[in-house]
Amino acid sequence: QVQLVESGGGLVQAGGSLRLSCTASGRAFSSYAMGWFRQAPGKEREFVAAISWRGGTTYYADSVKGRFTISRDNAKNTVVLQMNSLKPEDTAVYYCAANFGAASLQIRDYDYWGQGTQVTVSS
Repeated sequence: QVQLVESGGGLVQAGGSLRLSCTASGRAFSSYAMGWFRQAPGKEREFVAAISWRGGTTYYADSVKGRFTISRDNAKNTVVLQMNSLKPEDTAVYYCAANFGAASLQIRDYDYWGQGTQVTVSS
């Protein structure tokens, strides 16, 4: 069992930055690939970024490529999503998720989910 807790969400103006953190407890964090997903009101949950268990492989949605960076610190059981040049369309609840396997873009591949943190970008 893995418990995930996100933090760092908030309200920011367009063009600004936020840093989301996800801290894990439970089974060995370094065994899991990690992902970030988001869900805007009235929309389906969508993939944002993912990172392999060692951190050597990362994936990004086209909509965030070049603006967001995913990283992890296995010693601290933490995965971070650095979000720069934020846009109003980035407004959503952001979720981190753990996958006991390879990094994946697919929601169905993730075994554990956090409760989410709200990100609101004003224009």
